[in-house]
Amino acid sequence: MGQDIFDPRTTQYRPQNALMLAKAALLAYQSPESIKPEVEKWGYAQFAFIDRKDTQVFLAGNSEMILVAFRGTEPQTLQDWMTDAQIKRKPGPCGKVHRGFLQALQAVWPEIQKIINKWQTQAQSLWVTGHSLGAALATLAVATFGEEAKPVHGLYTFGQPRVGGKTFARNFDLDFQSRTFRFVNNNDVVTRVPTRAMGYRHVGQVLVFDASGNLQTDLHFWNTFVNRVRGRIEDLGKPGTDGIKDHSMARYLKNLERKDNQKNPYL
Repeated sequence: MGQDIFDPRTTQYRPQNALMLAKAALLAYQSPESIKPEVEKWGYAQFAFIDRKDTQVFLAGNSEMILVAFRGTEPQTLQDWMTDAQIKRKPGPCGKVHRGFLQALQAVWPEIQKIINKWQTQAQSLWVTGHSLGAALATLAVATFGEEAKPVHGLYTFGQPRVGGKTFARNFDLDFQSRTFRFVNNNDVVTRVPTRAMGYRHVGQVLVFDASGNLQTDLHFWNTFVNRVRGRIEDLGKPGTDGIKDHSMARYLKNLERKDNQKNPYL
């Protein structure tokens, strides 16, 4: 991943960390045969790919850090995760969470634990990322790491749906808000479901790309954005809408690659 530019020890926002984790989130959509040589170019000698019950995740490690990147899904497929049975919350890490997301994580969790316990011999920092469904699973993974008292240096998500209720969001943010960065691209409808009316809440610090692709962190802008965008579950099945086009991981990466967005918005 280019350790000359990626800072594996910081817990603060760093544009180059965001950029490289976005590349990992996009790479997660590839086959393991394509992912492995790419992460080797990034400087990772260790690689593992897990595929269980439609949940896919790759792990890559070296002497300084371990990366966990969850694969996402198409918005139309994500709509299947928004049925009444799936949306119903059940007890999970930090509080009650989306039943379907939790079951998807549990399918791969024992293997993730085993790999990390084997690799993490030199106190390597732990980084987690994902897009779409992968972003939801990444968030639940960090919450689970927290319950196991395993420190996480950074969680960067892209186009993330909401994962849990008020208690989950409060408990998660107590431990991880300062190192959780949740990117939203303009009208991305996936970031609006499941809805607040259903009792779901977001976590972490939000960074929004406006219609021009400029990165915004100002609360006033976010409040205006929330009032303007009305994501609906049925919109997930409409691939021609702006809300779905804005969900593309390629668009998130393109925005992060812009020179203006390589400045730290928190400084």
